[in-house]
Amino acid sequence: MRVLIESLHIAAGVAAALLIAALASWAYPLARHDIWLVTWFAIAGIAIMGFGSLRRAVRAQRAAKENDDV
Repeated sequence: MRVLIESLHIAAGVAAALLIAALASWAYPLARHDIWLVTWFAIAGIAIMGFGSLRRAVRAQRAAKENDDV
């Protein structure tokens, strides 16, 4: 369950970044290229920051499963 929650947090962050970028590029079309460039770096940052939490969630879920099996 923790893995699902962490995955949803990452997906929500990516979706929010895409929505903000789409609205910003619509509002200021002259900077469309720069807005999307920054957005892709922000998405990479979201993925990198979420990876540690996701890894901890996987470890916790595996540990809980091993304790249930014993």
